[in-house]
Amino acid sequence: MLTYNKSLKQLSRNLRRNMTDAERLLWSKLRGKQLNGLQFYRQKIIDNYIVDFYCPKLKLVIEVDGGQHYSAEGREKDKKRDNDMMRVGITVLRFSDREVLGQLDVVLEKIWGRLSFIKSPLTPLCQRGEMEKIDPLDYANTLIFK
Repeated sequence: MLTYNKSLKQLSRNLRRNMTDAERLLWSKLRGKQLNGLQFYRQKIIDNYIVDFYCPKLKLVIEVDGGQHYSAEGREKDKKRDNDMMRVGITVLRFSDREVLGQLDVVLEKIWGRLSFIKSPLTPLCQRGEMEKIDPLDYANTLIFK
C-alpha cells in the first residue's frame, strides 16, 4: 500500500473540482475503465505529491504539464518527483497540456503503447532483483513524451 500525506486531502479535492481543460479532456477518456478496463483515479495523493492520474493495477502515473513545468525550477521539481515515484515502483508518463488538447489521439496511443511495456519487461526485472541494473535517469527519460 502506498503512503500519502493526509494534509493534502483538501488540496486534492480542490484540484479535482478545478481541473484544467487538458486534464478534464484526458479524464473523459480514462474514467470509467474505458482504457483496457483499467481503473484510473484523478488527483491522487501519493506520498507528498498529488498526481494528475493514477492506475494502481499498473502503478502508472500520467501527468499533464502546463507552462510552469517548463521552467528550470519546474523541470528540476518534476525530475525529483519522477525519481521518487520510480523508487516506489511507479512509472510516470508526462504530456504537455498542448499535446492533450491538440493531439488527444496521439496521447492515447502513447498511453496504450506503454500498457503492454509496463506489464511485461519491467515486472520480470523487478522479480529477479535486476531493477538496480537499469539507470533510473535513462529509464525515466524513455517515459517522458514532450
